[in-house]
Amino acid sequence: MDFRNTTHVDNDELLSAIHDAIEMWPSEKLIVRVRYSRGAEFSGACYYASNRIFVNLGRQNRYPYRLLTHIARPSANRTHWWRELYSVEIASPMQLVLFVFLHEFYHWLVKQARRNVRQKEGRCDRFATRVLVDSYGAQVRDSHGRPVPRESWDFQDLNGFVAAALRKRPVRITQPLLLPGAAATKPVRPKATSGNNECAA
Repeated sequence: MDFRNTTHVDNDELLSAIHDAIEMWPSEKLIVRVRYSRGAEFSGACYYASNRIFVNLGRQNRYPYRLLTHIARPSANRTHWWRELYSVEIASPMQLVLFVFLHEFYHWLVKQARRNVRQKEGRCDRFATRVLVDSYGAQVRDSHGRPVPRESWDFQDLNGFVAAALRKRPVRITQPLLLPGAAATKPVRPKATSGNNECAA
């Protein structure tokens, strides 16, 4: 990963947090830039064609920071559907940067897995929220400030949805592998036999 951070967030702490969160996923070709925003409290962007992720952090944010998300289960009636906004309590600038990065990273994984990239905000928020809850003890609350049980927001197989992003091209071996010092030998061809016998390799 080509990573550059120009904010006051500790670089080693941030890189360690990112590494722990995405260790199982491919990230070698990513270009990541963390920088200050021009006024917004935070923002992020993912550019699929160039494998770039931008995370913008507000300078004047106060922590703990109440981050509104799209992780709640949707509700519906006969005429329309809606989703309650659950909030995640973010304890530090590092955690806010991590959340935004993970949100954009999941967008990128969706593309790498050749999934439809539209309307994935809820999945991306859940992917990031899982890390904040599991690794940092972040609290998820409903619109009235009450704690939310995990089953109310963690209800999708997020890893399975983008599992195709882990696929690698098969390695073709055109020559026999030899241990150091081993002598090369010619392959032994089976003797010709009469009849219609088949040899299964």
